[in-house]
Amino acid sequence: MTPAAQQRATKIPTRVSGDQVKWVAVAEPTHVGGLQDDAAGDRLRARLAIDAARIGTFDWDLRSGRLLWDDRLVEMFGYDRTTFEQSIEAFNARLHPDDLPRVGDALQDAIDTCGEFEAEYRIVLPGGHTRWVSARGRALGGGPDGTSARLIGVAHDATTEVAAEARVVRLLEAMPAGFYSLDADWRFVHVNAEAERLLGQSRDDLLGRVIWEAFPAAVGSLFEENYRRAVATGEPIAFDAYYPAPLNGWYEVRAWPTPEGLSVYAIEVTARRQAQEQAERSARRLALLAQVSAELAGALDVQSATARLPRLVVPALADWCIVTVIDAHGHPRDVGSWHVDPASRSVLERYAEVRLDAMPIAAPVGRALHAAEAVSFAGAEVLELLPPGQARDLLTVLAPRAEVAIPLRARGRTLGLLTLAYADGHTATDADVAVAQDVADRAGLALDNARLFAQQQQMAEVLQRSLLTEPPEPDHAEIAVRYLPAAEAARVGGDWYDAFLQPNGSTMLVIGDVVGHDTAAAAAMGQVRSLLRGIAAYSDAGPVEVLRGLDSAMALLQLDTLATAAVARFEQTDDERVRGVTRMVWANAGHLPPLALHPDGSVAVLADWKADLLLGVDATVQRTESVVTLDRGSTVLLYTDGLIERRDADLDTGLARLRTHLAELADLPLADLLDQLIERLVDGEPEDDVALVAVRLHPQDRPRPVEAGPTRVPDVVPEDPASR
Repeated sequence: MTPAAQQRATKIPTRVSGDQVKWVAVAEPTHVGGLQDDAAGDRLRARLAIDAARIGTFDWDLRSGRLLWDDRLVEMFGYDRTTFEQSIEAFNARLHPDDLPRVGDALQDAIDTCGEFEAEYRIVLPGGHTRWVSARGRALGGGPDGTSARLIGVAHDATTEVAAEARVVRLLEAMPAGFYSLDADWRFVHVNAEAERLLGQSRDDLLGRVIWEAFPAAVGSLFEENYRRAVATGEPIAFDAYYPAPLNGWYEVRAWPTPEGLSVYAIEVTARRQAQEQAERSARRLALLAQVSAELAGALDVQSATARLPRLVVPALADWCIVTVIDAHGHPRDVGSWHVDPASRSVLERYAEVRLDAMPIAAPVGRALHAAEAVSFAGAEVLELLPPGQARDLLTVLAPRAEVAIPLRARGRTLGLLTLAYADGHTATDADVAVAQDVADRAGLALDNARLFAQQQQMAEVLQRSLLTEPPEPDHAEIAVRYLPAAEAARVGGDWYDAFLQPNGSTMLVIGDVVGHDTAAAAAMGQVRSLLRGIAAYSDAGPVEVLRGLDSAMALLQLDTLATAAVARFEQTDDERVRGVTRMVWANAGHLPPLALHPDGSVAVLADWKADLLLGVDATVQRTESVVTLDRGSTVLLYTDGLIERRDADLDTGLARLRTHLAELADLPLADLLDQLIERLVDGEPEDDVALVAVRLHPQDRPRPVEAGPTRVPDVVPEDPASR
């Protein structure tokens, strides 16, 4: 075995004949070539790799100055072997003048430090064409005192790569979005033109700087949190964030990790964010106005609803608020307040209780009341005007930086003020004042509507009293009346009652209902009622004749209305007076039947549901009259359908309920009995107008009871024989 072959023997089995096996030794190679062959192979592989990569090599002997290039590098620089001078001057001759200083510094630095050399530069070929070259090398020691003796390295044509990079750079520069890259140490390595504008600094100032040092406000912010998360997870991240002054802007950021560090894309969205915030503010303000309108519209007591306005205004428009209204005597009163800080609400309440009494006439609040427009002023201004005392001490604690007093206006009148106050760091924007003025105007209109409604209600009640007069008080006959309108705005309707004495001394009760539930029905009711009482008072006629005359008069006077009415007259002869009874003669034009509460507590319906035709339909209709004899001590009740009618029950059910309650209340005084019937049957809020008239026939063998009141009858009516 030769060393070159480095074989060793191996025995393998070989069949000879039959079952005989013969072992034969063969040579097995253990290594391909020696050390020299290995080195040659390494050089060959390196050369093949260099050729495949189209890389040229260089070797610069720093002691002799001789520069050796391989053929590829010579060709790359536009030389040939006959024209290439093996010196650094040949390299410098081709180097672009603008790159010469930079490359020279890089070479010198590698030589001085026995370190690495790396550079990308341009060379100018003989034809004037430019080529980009990327070179890397290392300086080797061996010179005197450990200085560099050689610098060897490689270079390749990077023109295509640089062109591609240039296209990317041009693309990045043309982007309408900011783009910058950070290395693993968070240093800026690339900044495009838009990023310069967004970041407010040039790339010359940023490249090489750590982002946390260049932008200290980013430390601990969403920027740092999300950047570090992207690097730690290896996942892209997107977010919106605000950077304070000097940038003072909102940014939409997309960041993704790269092998070198982090790349960031950003666009400024301040305008969009402001528009979004403006839209949200507008929506909140509209919601506030809608809530204010709902509060005021749905409130039965507008003043109480107005007093709650500060709870809606704070904190949407101010840090604290006081609402003031002008009372019926023309004096301002603070009726409500609210503070954003719960701990300060009691202080504000006490301040609102005392501030107006302590406020001088020249105070901003007074100016706002008289100017009928918003007045802005500093909190210190009010403090200076307030005299020493509780109001000033409380305002010192509240410490408003600024205030705005906004009048509550309606129909040319100022009905109060909405005072908004702001703490340090908060100011009232024009939009806030405009919304607050809208709130104030709505409150002012609601207050003025309530004022007008009160006036209308007062006038309606006067009209009602003029139409529904007080009943007479004949001896031994106690009469009580009640009227409850369904429509609060009108306070009167088509229902009516009446009670009066006829010339012969008989007591007549009337209950009626004109079709309709508005002021027109009330007006028609007034006409019909007046006609009926005029006919009855002049003619001294009985119920049927009174209704016939009324129907005829309505037709003659062309009263275009329909009405129901029940008329009852209480008569008594001397014999009946002795026997302690009274006759009730009555007629019914389409109305509900009267009820009689007997002395024993039983209740009777004085007729079935069948009644004569309504008034205003046929003036020639034949009407009927009924008579019932009542014991003294009985009570007769006439009523309109509003007392018993319900949406969820028929009239029969309602009438049964009325009879039940009337029996239960039999022992009550007459006035209390009527009040209790109304409370039990309609709970003070009828769905329809309610009119009641009742008479209690007290026994005539004893004095008139005290609860019946004094006897009050016209002078022209004959004296009641029972009172003699």
